[in-house]
Amino acid sequence: MEFLDRYQQIVGEAINKYTFKDKPTELYEPMNYIISHGGKRLRPIMVLMACDLFGGDLKQAIKPALAIEFFHNFTLIHDDIMDEAPLRRNKPTIHTLHGINVGILSGDGLMLKAYKFFEDLEPEIFKACIRIFTHTGLLLCEGQQYDINFETQENVTFDDYIRMITYKTGVLSASSFEIGALIARADFKDAKAIFNFGKHIGIAFQIMDDYLDVFGDQAQFGKKHAGDIYENKKTVLYLLAREHATDEERKELDYWYSKKTDNIDKIYGVEKIFRRTKVDEKALRLIEKHNEIGQSYLKKIDIPEEKKKPFIELANYLLRRES
Repeated sequence: MEFLDRYQQIVGEAINKYTFKDKPTELYEPMNYIISHGGKRLRPIMVLMACDLFGGDLKQAIKPALAIEFFHNFTLIHDDIMDEAPLRRNKPTIHTLHGINVGILSGDGLMLKAYKFFEDLEPEIFKACIRIFTHTGLLLCEGQQYDINFETQENVTFDDYIRMITYKTGVLSASSFEIGALIARADFKDAKAIFNFGKHIGIAFQIMDDYLDVFGDQAQFGKKHAGDIYENKKTVLYLLAREHATDEERKELDYWYSKKTDNIDKIYGVEKIFRRTKVDEKALRLIEKHNEIGQSYLKKIDIPEEKKKPFIELANYLLRRES
């Protein structure tokens, strides 16, 4: 996908331009560390794509796109601390290298730097973007708290799970597209349509993340295998397994999810139930369902179909990934 390479180059050059040279280095070097690892940088790319779709000036969207990327990495630093995760993108996590205190501070620093990247926008657009950005941040915190609650909450419904992943993952993709659309001065209806496209693609992306945690190639995924099982996370795999398990299997799931341990017997026991109940196939069907809902919103935007093709390609790329 050549269009993705082009946007990644734009984002990469901007990140290099705004590398932190501030002091103390003990605060800013960890910030540079996580930003430099990059990943796919999908969320800033979403800002640029939406700006392009509605005929906006990409130069105006570059710094807000970086704001999204910095904010996303702030959430990853804090998420890794909460999950006690040793790896992120196949590299040691910041708190593993520098300790929890530095992890908290460098995450906070990235979040505050993100806000500064909106300062060049015209007042009306600035106000709209900051409102979306702040609301997104609050929803993300709510989603994270729901995720934590679920670890000890006995009864988690499928609707609870969808709300949690919508807040934790879906809204950041959705808001990235909406901010790009607003910078291009898209009308309200189109901005909301691209928001909903991003929301459902984000939901599908998170379900894929849950799927890959157990069924993905660990070397490519860049995270600890079955980390969600170890953390007792009530992911879509767990919920589908409970729904289709026998009474005996439900009791076994309840037993293992009452203990926070990476005992190999726990991982093996839970995975065996996951495979017998075919949650891998069921999760993949859910991914396709949300992809279709997302693309139905894309169809509502009154813009030539040719200009929408990169969005369809991006969605298909994200949902057929192995890492």
